[in-house]
Amino acid sequence: MMGTDFIARHGSMALNNCGFASTKDIDIKYSKAFEFVMDALMLGVGVGFDTRGAGKIIVKQPQEGHFTFVIPDSREGWVEALKLILEAYFIGQQIPQYDFSEIRPAGSPIRGFGGIASGPGPLKEMLEDIQKVLDKKIGKSISSVDIVDIMNLIGKCVVAGNVRRSAEIALGDPTDFDFVTCKQDKDKLYHHRWASNNSIFAKKGLDYSFIAEQIAVNGEPGIFWLENARSFSRMKDKPDFKDKKAAGVNPCGEQTLESFELCCLVETYPSRHISYEEFEETLKYAYLYAKSVTLINTHWKETNAVMLKNRRMGISQTGIIEAFVKHGRHRVLEWCDRGYNYLKKVDEEYSDWLCIPNSIKLTTVKPSGTVSLLPGVSSGIHYPHSRYYIRRIRVSKNSDLIKPLREAGYHIEDDKYSKNSVVVEFPVKEEHFDRGKEDVSIWEQAENAAAYQKYWSDNQVSITITFTPEEADQIEHVLECFEDKLKAVSFLPVKEHGYEQAPYEKISKEKYEEMHSRLKPLNLSSTADRAIGEKYCDSDSCEVNY
Repeated sequence: MMGTDFIARHGSMALNNCGFASTKDIDIKYSKAFEFVMDALMLGVGVGFDTRGAGKIIVKQPQEGHFTFVIPDSREGWVEALKLILEAYFIGQQIPQYDFSEIRPAGSPIRGFGGIASGPGPLKEMLEDIQKVLDKKIGKSISSVDIVDIMNLIGKCVVAGNVRRSAEIALGDPTDFDFVTCKQDKDKLYHHRWASNNSIFAKKGLDYSFIAEQIAVNGEPGIFWLENARSFSRMKDKPDFKDKKAAGVNPCGEQTLESFELCCLVETYPSRHISYEEFEETLKYAYLYAKSVTLINTHWKETNAVMLKNRRMGISQTGIIEAFVKHGRHRVLEWCDRGYNYLKKVDEEYSDWLCIPNSIKLTTVKPSGTVSLLPGVSSGIHYPHSRYYIRRIRVSKNSDLIKPLREAGYHIEDDKYSKNSVVVEFPVKEEHFDRGKEDVSIWEQAENAAAYQKYWSDNQVSITITFTPEEADQIEHVLECFEDKLKAVSFLPVKEHGYEQAPYEKISKEKYEEMHSRLKPLNLSSTADRAIGEKYCDSDSCEVNY
């Protein structure tokens, strides 16, 4: 995407992995946070939001009468349609009579950002569902669950757009019972509440007993210690309060963010290096790309104001467990400490040269899904699921990838959470297998995250700690012991987590071989479901017009 005409026309939002928008100012900015979330999701950015706007506005009876709004066939048009329906209830304006005639039909190519159009159906459904939510609240204060529902309906709509899967995280108060338990409503969970991971703002000293009980059921809510994120960079260093204005995190919890802030993440692979010197060279290239992204404005003035000040980036590592096996845990942590100090030095030099502020924070550990699958390493700081497992990927029903995948023998079934998607199953065998998720205690997993929060990440370490049924009663104690060593953490039961079509499912060697035996070579030559290409110069030719 970097170097394309799309970025030249629309700015850098699509180059960023993650963002956050607070609803705290809903009584002043009204629909702004919701617009930002939809716009960012449609550009492939994972977005966090909070419920701090709860109780700050009364949902109003829309003004009588209607006006016609012809929705433009563009991302901006869809966001404007959302704005109009929300302002009808937040401010008391008229409800538009929407005209969907200009929106291209399902299956048409999206030539700007890439992908295949979903048609007007998902947008129409979102607008109708949001209206149903708000109709029930006329004359009442907007609640935390209302905010979550609206954001989740936005996420559900964007999922159907199929360029990238939308990712959201909702952050709420630990004492808000309705928020903490909102996913226990199975009908609404299957309809739209699956669209976000839900976490709480925790404070050190919190009584974690109730939260731990909820986590033991299905792994939610996650935990975010905002106080730690605001006070510390790396946890081994003294408090520096660089992030005193931080308001939340991105969907996987690895990036501290202010409201309307974005951040670009770049992956590195320590297990693929034979020496620290080689790893350090990689860090420099990762830094140069991430810093370059901070130089390009977005189309949001609120975002530019934050990013020009913070210049935040997230240089990440993945395949960390494989690196422990290959190099030894102690040596890898030494690389982390040396590498972090090297990046600080490089940032001082280049920021001075560019006449811009030093980056407020530099490093992270992201969970890393597809990016880790390509080189064949385990995701982020997580242990492999098992030696043999099924990896499930969601694809839009309109995608032309489905036919060649089916012809190649991959199992495909309807998505139980989204009528606009299908789920494709890929059998996987881990070549570099030492121990799987079931073989490692929750305490060791937490200690790994704490070590990386201490020596490497000045943002956060994204980790989903898996636990067995026998370990469920230890979750409360893990949280108590690590509340001053971590900034964020989430949990997931190894078995019986309550989610159908989970991303990972352990299988036997025999099941793997049976699934693998049905596969044929995958031919993607006739597919058009691609992102637009990049334009770069190399030693032989240059695609850039200058």
